[in-house]
Amino acid sequence: MKKLSLAVALFVLPAVAQAWPWSQDMANQVSIKPQESVNPDAPGMTPFPKRSVPVKGTTTFVKDQEAARKMANPIAADEKSVAMGGRLFEIYCVACHGQSGKGDGLVGAKLVMLPWNLTNSNEMHTWDAKDYPDGHIFGYMSLGGAVMPSYANDLSAEERWHVVNYVRKVLQKAPAAVAAAAAK
Repeated sequence: MKKLSLAVALFVLPAVAQAWPWSQDMANQVSIKPQESVNPDAPGMTPFPKRSVPVKGTTTFVKDQEAARKMANPIAADEKSVAMGGRLFEIYCVACHGQSGKGDGLVGAKLVMLPWNLTNSNEMHTWDAKDYPDGHIFGYMSLGGAVMPSYANDLSAEERWHVVNYVRKVLQKAPAAVAAAAAK
């Protein structure tokens, strides 16, 4: 009986020991937490100054897809940008959208919903820049969609715009003037 009582006590002891005050999580300490104000009278994050602009290398936050549609492409669709976008497309997009951009990638073929066909040879839509501006593509990469994950953590805002330029110039073969006019 003593051995059984000792076994039960040893079995229950670790569960009880976790409840003691010295086993608190390291997050519960006196330090300032992210987005927490030092001033207890004004809790929350200090807002950005008015007229502030994002700096290269920082994250661009997009509220929703509608806000993204209104964004203009700040990166010129020159040869260097399109080449960079092509390299990034191969790394991040080919698995689902395929090398041709038609949604025929190896991973995309296994999905319940096939990835979007990013070319103009599409029955659903023609990718007209008036209906689907550059900001739409940027927003989809930033926020994700029904099956597509968000790439905002993997690609910087500038890199996502390079991919947009690649999609427009190579996969959709849009002339630079049309893509630029649609961005305005």
